[in-house]
Amino acid sequence: MLLEEFNTTGRADALAVVKPALDIARWIDAIVDARPYATVDALSAAALSAAAPLTEAELDGALAHHPRIGAAVDGTSAEAAHSRREQPAVDDVTAAALAEGNRAYEERFDRVFLVRAAGRSAEQILTLLRERLGNTDEQELAVVDQQLREIAALRLAAAIETEGANA
Repeated sequence: MLLEEFNTTGRADALAVVKPALDIARWIDAIVDARPYATVDALSAAALSAAAPLTEAELDGALAHHPRIGAAVDGTSAEAAHSRREQPAVDDVTAAALAEGNRAYEERFDRVFLVRAAGRSAEQILTLLRERLGNTDEQELAVVDQQLREIAALRLAAAIETEGANA
């Protein structure tokens, strides 16, 4: 979908475009209600701050859709397709370290580890995972909120640009 079309389409169609980026109703409504956007960059910027801060329940609900980092991603959902594109290739040694880190993170924070994988190597992600294990619960909630927003902004911009390129 072209940005111009997104800006002028009906609410239901706009919601359908935004929902795969981050399935949090309050966030989706804020993005759609703030139309029109002058550029895709403006839309991405709005995605980084809309409905801030997200509640812990909203974060937990959004994380339910995210696979473990470094794990094979199955399924045909939009979320699964995004994850397969975004996660870097992982060798066996790094995969084992990520699996161990994921277990430690889940024990520590009682949620799946989330990081914007796009543009990062598996080794960079592993380093971030290990560093974040030292966060307090409050610090980690803020990091998870920011990571979700970065992922959503990238996915939303890609949906508008990709669909627009095919129009």
